[in-house]
Amino acid sequence: MRILFLSGWYPCPPDNGTRIRVFNLIKHLAARHEVTLLSFSSSPEPVSQERLGAMGPYCRSVTAVPYQQFEPHSLRALLGLFSTRPRAVVDTYSPEMAVLAKKVSGRETFDVVVASTQRAAPYALLVDLPRVFEEVELTVLHDKFARAENLVSKIRYGLMWWKQARYMGRLLPQFDGCTVVSERERDLVMRVMPEYDSLAVVPNGVDLEVNTGDFGTPKPDTLIYPGALTYSANFDAMEFFLGDIFPLVKAQRPNARLRITGRYDGVPVERLPLGNGAELTGYLNDIRPAVAQSWACVVPLRVGGGTRLKILEAMALGTPVVSTSKGAEGLAVTHGENILIADDPGDFAQAVVCLLGDESLRAKLSANGRRLVEERYSWKTCAHRLEQLLYQVIEQRRNSDG
Repeated sequence: MRILFLSGWYPCPPDNGTRIRVFNLIKHLAARHEVTLLSFSSSPEPVSQERLGAMGPYCRSVTAVPYQQFEPHSLRALLGLFSTRPRAVVDTYSPEMAVLAKKVSGRETFDVVVASTQRAAPYALLVDLPRVFEEVELTVLHDKFARAENLVSKIRYGLMWWKQARYMGRLLPQFDGCTVVSERERDLVMRVMPEYDSLAVVPNGVDLEVNTGDFGTPKPDTLIYPGALTYSANFDAMEFFLGDIFPLVKAQRPNARLRITGRYDGVPVERLPLGNGAELTGYLNDIRPAVAQSWACVVPLRVGGGTRLKILEAMALGTPVVSTSKGAEGLAVTHGENILIADDPGDFAQAVVCLLGDESLRAKLSANGRRLVEERYSWKTCAHRLEQLLYQVIEQRRNSDG
């Protein structure tokens, strides 16, 4: 296949959930197919030649354009209040990407166009090819609406959810197929578009080869949370853990330490009770040693969508995981076999304390977690699911045109 891949995020370096997903899907598709990448870049500065070159082994050509970040108080965003489309869609539309997509698709021959995330979806509509919307995500906004506790929040998030659902209801029929990362996301899509049948669950995966090796000896009583606090769901998780759970852990394991990795620039870290064993490491170029040298990876998420790459990567590295139900949502995990799951602060703390004090339990969860990702969550397997959907939509379009 000749694939035109439109990405809402530039995939190198693969250092957050979406970038990791895009990078690995392209990497494995490129083993059998020809990929041309048109991507947004989150930075206003041009993507460096080094970063462009990093995708060279997998792509026939690579072009990146700056992404216009959503500015809630901009004129376009304010006008978006009167649009039936989500304000972010109105405010961030890129004429530059629109021109590029039309130019490249008109100049070259492709079999299918893939639009990764909602950022890229509008530009696939400008291309007369079988279209696949890769990674439709509705859960985050729906959960904000469902969890709103006061009337103002209910009205605000209710309107946002209404706009998003209507927008998806108009957008998806223009795609020959779409993917979601979990069964819950699939259920939400089917609520919005009950008749939409060309939908595949393509979960997140993990690079087993990259996450195999000796990254150091696990250090006693060391916990890790691998997640940038610039993402609101991660910040909420750490507010919850440090405020309600970690003190209960420290009461029974005084030497327990928590390392929080990832960027935190622009984040109100003063709201987090740091110190007393809890520290921010900042961005780590290679997170594997930090995860592998921990006795446990904690994932106390209460909001968010998708499936957790942080859990899959910890399991691949042999680090036991303690998670909330929300954190493990969408993963085929089993409490007590390959993960510990708890939602109440006291139960979560007790699960952590139990794990830190039981070497045989740590060994069991480590071995079973690694086995799970080997059997179900390799990126090769995930990319194969996407590949099958691409073949399907190409054949469907060919039959309908014939």
